[in-house]
Amino acid sequence: MANVVGEGAAGRSTRTLRAESALAVIAADADAPGRVRTILEQALVFAGAAFVGVYAPSADGEALCLAESAGVPRTLCGVRDSYPLAEHSPVAEAYRGRPVWLGPRDLAAQARSRRVPRRDLHLAALPVRRNGGGCLLAIGERPGGFDTDDRDCLGLVAAAVAFPAPPAAADGAELPGGFSLAMDTGRIRVDPDVLELFGLDSEEFDGRVETLLGLTVPEDLPALMSVVEADHMTIGERELEFRVLQPGGPPKWVRLRGRLMPGGEGRPARLSGSVADASTLRSDITDVARVQRLAAALATAVTVRDVGKAVVAALRRPLRADRIALAELESERLVVTVLDPPEPEAWPELWRAEWRSEWPDAPVRTMPTLAAALREGRAGMWPAGSPLEPALAGVGPGGLAVLPLPAGNRMAGACLIGWDAPHDFGADERALLTAAAGLAGQALMRARAFDAEHELVGMLQRQLLPRRLPRLPGAVAVARYLPSTAGLELGGDWYDVIPLPDNHVALVIGDVQGHNAGAATLMGQMRTALRAYAVEGHPPDVVVSHANRLLMDMETDLFATCCYVDVDLEEGFAWCVRAGHLPPVLRHPDGRTEIAEAEGGPPLGVVRQGDFPMSPIRLQPGTMITLTTDGLVESPGTDIDEGMARFARLLSEADAAHLGPVADTLLGKAPRSDDVALLLLRYDGMTARPLRESWTVWRVPQAVGHARRFTRRTLRSWGVTEDIDAALLAVSELVTNALVHTDGRVRLDLTLVGGRLRLAVADTSPRTPVKPTSIGWEATGGRGILLVEAVSADWGTLPVSGGKQVWAEFVVR
Repeated sequence: MANVVGEGAAGRSTRTLRAESALAVIAADADAPGRVRTILEQALVFAGAAFVGVYAPSADGEALCLAESAGVPRTLCGVRDSYPLAEHSPVAEAYRGRPVWLGPRDLAAQARSRRVPRRDLHLAALPVRRNGGGCLLAIGERPGGFDTDDRDCLGLVAAAVAFPAPPAAADGAELPGGFSLAMDTGRIRVDPDVLELFGLDSEEFDGRVETLLGLTVPEDLPALMSVVEADHMTIGERELEFRVLQPGGPPKWVRLRGRLMPGGEGRPARLSGSVADASTLRSDITDVARVQRLAAALATAVTVRDVGKAVVAALRRPLRADRIALAELESERLVVTVLDPPEPEAWPELWRAEWRSEWPDAPVRTMPTLAAALREGRAGMWPAGSPLEPALAGVGPGGLAVLPLPAGNRMAGACLIGWDAPHDFGADERALLTAAAGLAGQALMRARAFDAEHELVGMLQRQLLPRRLPRLPGAVAVARYLPSTAGLELGGDWYDVIPLPDNHVALVIGDVQGHNAGAATLMGQMRTALRAYAVEGHPPDVVVSHANRLLMDMETDLFATCCYVDVDLEEGFAWCVRAGHLPPVLRHPDGRTEIAEAEGGPPLGVVRQGDFPMSPIRLQPGTMITLTTDGLVESPGTDIDEGMARFARLLSEADAAHLGPVADTLLGKAPRSDDVALLLLRYDGMTARPLRESWTVWRVPQAVGHARRFTRRTLRSWGVTEDIDAALLAVSELVTNALVHTDGRVRLDLTLVGGRLRLAVADTSPRTPVKPTSIGWEATGGRGILLVEAVSADWGTLPVSGGKQVWAEFVVR
């Protein structure tokens, strides 16, 4: 292949030449372990593929089976483990010798009734004409599909692929240094040499794979389980090094090589291979398992920082490097995301001077060598003594590797690896670094998109929740929200504190089903609806019932749970309504806690005519009401009743004098795997309780006079005898307007608190009185509101259940 590079370089793109060079290095060692997977990884790097796999004919020659793959899990691309040769699939067509290139519309037309992936995918299927034939299948996600350079690179990969014979043995046959594991039962047949590596003999081995797993070093067990569990791997070759515990002495390194072959009709999948002593052969640099572990780590890395940590863990120790840095490329500037070691003293002084202690970013132009590597997209490796600018020479005085991180047709960033002692770069190490850079670049782009989406989603969540809680008379409220720790799982948890007339406050907490932007949007709609119904003056059961009907009418498949508590801050009394949600937890002044006995109704959006009963709660000064969502009290393997009991115990141990630390303690000590909303209110009691009286205005000829006499008597009983003429005039105007312009019941409410008198007239009409802009001499109406505005300190209207309330306030002595 090296000759091909030299002869055909003219007219070839730079990317194609780089692909040829990388494949030439890999092809130099035909017996290298994991060779096929390493070749396939070049398609991810140079052709921009998201998934690439190679299919080989099955033993019976009736199907093509997936022998090896690289990239994202095949299930995300709708790729199958095997394709019958008799059907007209792209894999079968390519096996017959015809390359196939399909776009999203072609794939949708071929899929017919089968499930089609959500994303717009492009497919390439190329014949493989070596070692019995086969097919190379590549899936791309970039708009426009595979361009000319991509197709050339895929052709190079298809030409370089070979199929080594899989290790296998017939049932009951001896496997020299080998094993055969049935994936459905976990039964394993092993050669006596393998048992000797584990310190067992044939007579005491029970044939269970768990017995062998129990003899491995615990730190290596997760990686080993990813190989022996079929749910966590794809069909194809596997290689892994792990340690086996020894009775006397350090653990022994062993190397597992195998291939998972799909089962046929009635036959389970089987992992067959060999296990050998790797204590003397083990090489950290050429260990292909390192690339596999990096790929596995990057597959679960969701943020840019996670990607950086995975790269550092996979490269620094195996390469015995002294320092490693990973940076994103953003508009010709490098933004460092991970430095290892993190201490500024370990890096060149120029870095500390230019990037300061926070290491934010630096222009690429300050390092021409790095700029050239990024521009060409080719890894650069310089031994000790190479002429480099000071900013790079200080990173690796004994050797420096600069790895551009490609992602399709652009550069996602760069990785710098430095050594203090003189370091030589071998062919195996160059192949390892090239493969690692390609994987890291793809992962970095995915993580960057995730971070951007996560920030957008977080902003959406913050905008939908209250920015601050209101100040309450005789009570203090504190709330907390924590999103889920897994990926982009934006939840539908919400809370609200709604001030209501007459020193009432509504506490609301809820949870919309699901973890996505749709759930968060519906959460915002439900929070707004509940607030609107509450402010209208409806009782708690009516508020929740209206919200339920609204959600039913929205024709969504989601439902919501909710707990609504209306607290009377004057009387120390509350009504609670539950719609499929957890009940409130009360902490009494003596520290005793209890789960409120509040009868519950169905979740919102499930039953149109649901019954939502109200349950009373008596509050003493010092009582704390705690509302939470199930993410704080429910965890896998734990009953929710146990979680509620634990939550109540933590609440009893908290200091109720400071609600902020209480909320932080409850969030910090409870197991959490879901998003959480938490709302606390401590009822202290009002120091000055208002004086209140009410009068029902009957529709009789002397109704206004009766209302004035009631107001005068009430004010006299309260000790208010001066400056009441303006208040009596306002009563006359407000009651007259209600009687003349509305039908139904009219009520006059008087409230006195802190030298401020409030008159309120409620009627059954929702129409708000309109203040006229001008009144002529001949006008006979419209003067009442102007008079009320003129004589009062303030006035306004409020919606109440079934009507409105017009009020005016006066300063009295």
